[in-house]
Amino acid sequence: MILIYPSIEISQKCSVEIVHGLSGSEHVYSVDPVQLAVMWRGENAKTLHVVDVDGVAEGRIVNEDVIQRMVKAVDIPIEMGGGLRSYEEIKKVLNLGVYRVSIATAAVEQPGLVERLIKEFGTRKINIAIISEGGKVSIKGGATPTEISPLELAQQMVHIGVSRILYAERENGDLDKSLPYETLKELAIKTGIRITARSGVSDYKDLVRIQELEKYGVDSVVIGKPLYENRFPCQALWRINELALTDLGPTRRV
Repeated sequence: MILIYPSIEISQKCSVEIVHGLSGSEHVYSVDPVQLAVMWRGENAKTLHVVDVDGVAEGRIVNEDVIQRMVKAVDIPIEMGGGLRSYEEIKKVLNLGVYRVSIATAAVEQPGLVERLIKEFGTRKINIAIISEGGKVSIKGGATPTEISPLELAQQMVHIGVSRILYAERENGDLDKSLPYETLKELAIKTGIRITARSGVSDYKDLVRIQELEKYGVDSVVIGKPLYENRFPCQALWRINELALTDLGPTRRV
């Protein structure tokens, strides 16, 4: 069974996305990332993927206090990325209680840092986030192209001990254009490590299709906008239920 990571992107201490509720339930849904984390947990999320959008631009964690409150608010692992490019910043995030960090730019520019982190914190605490556009890896939030292919980078990371890749593919700047099915399959088969898909799952049919890749090592998927827009059948029941609620606080926790 594919594990689904609801994605929460944070900018200026608020969520970039807000749940599209049914008419009459608009009061329920907050832009507070902490409340969104509690909501997704209440809807049976087993883990969360969090991005510090401001951190991507600045190359350091910006929304530290929000992340800390999220960790305390839910009883599931949180994976976090966004501008984590130094040992000090990554250690700080892990000390907040974040289960795993996603490293992108530093994997290309500082592979020695990745090796050090794995030796100190263990391979489960680190994954490598790869954004591909036009068959090449892009860094710094996808803004800077490189000449290395996703497979080449993944193989380099495997060599130094990485055990998980978070893979996203952009087309004209859009991460949700299409499911990179064949690339995910190739990465999983040729590297032998676990893959989390971060782009291209826009509805239930995509989710069913990506389930076919589990046997190769693609075992999870990060979903953002499609979840907030209620594109999956089970969400209709959740939204109906939430019409009667005044908030999505502790009553939604499991």
